[in-house]
Amino acid sequence: MQKTYPDAISALDGLLHDGMLIAAGGFGLCGIPERLIEAIERAGTRGLRIASNNAGIDGAGLGRLLRSRQVARMISSYVGENKEFARQYLAGELEVEFCPQGTLAERMRAGGAGIPGFYTRTGVGTLVAEGKEHKQFGEETYILEHGIFADLAIVKAWKADSAGNLVFRKTARNFNVPAAMCGRVTVAEVEEIVPAGSLDPDAIHLPGIFVQRIIDGSPYDKQIEFRTTRSREEV
Repeated sequence: MQKTYPDAISALDGLLHDGMLIAAGGFGLCGIPERLIEAIERAGTRGLRIASNNAGIDGAGLGRLLRSRQVARMISSYVGENKEFARQYLAGELEVEFCPQGTLAERMRAGGAGIPGFYTRTGVGTLVAEGKEHKQFGEETYILEHGIFADLAIVKAWKADSAGNLVFRKTARNFNVPAAMCGRVTVAEVEEIVPAGSLDPDAIHLPGIFVQRIIDGSPYDKQIEFRTTRSREEV
């Protein structure tokens, strides 16, 4: 099975449709599939539902799709650094499902494992629990959370081999692994593609069985979410 594609546009060909659910890896601007996000923006697909830890920042990462008004609903755990996200939500232009960070990761992982739901104590007694099934286990109350089964997952890795096995670099591993697992089709952009068999099997973070398409998105410019500097101390 040929998994390597020449660019993001060709890798997404035939996969995009209005109203689809996309699981996106990344945390802030760390480990985000920026080439694939740009391609989705260019495609103009609308009414998107996106499950992602956050929506990037204004004009970068998933913030690009918010700016182009292609997103109808976000399933996220953190939205504090995106003013356009807040503006659209407060104006009633964007639906938001807030989900605790660990719960969101587990909902993605559960979807990838074929598990439709699980019980967790996280969120019990808060707004998160409203409208959800409650169940008693021993002396504790738990709420039912549903696994995420995405139409498409888009992720960013450091290396891939031609079979789609992925290696992530340091904290860029974050939400990329569970997001990739829960996609019915997963497209990965990477910094380098190597021949099959080149990667140490013990170093592979995500087996290629979860990945259907890959692209080499290099070169990348590292974006800094917050730049804090100070003057050099006088000697």
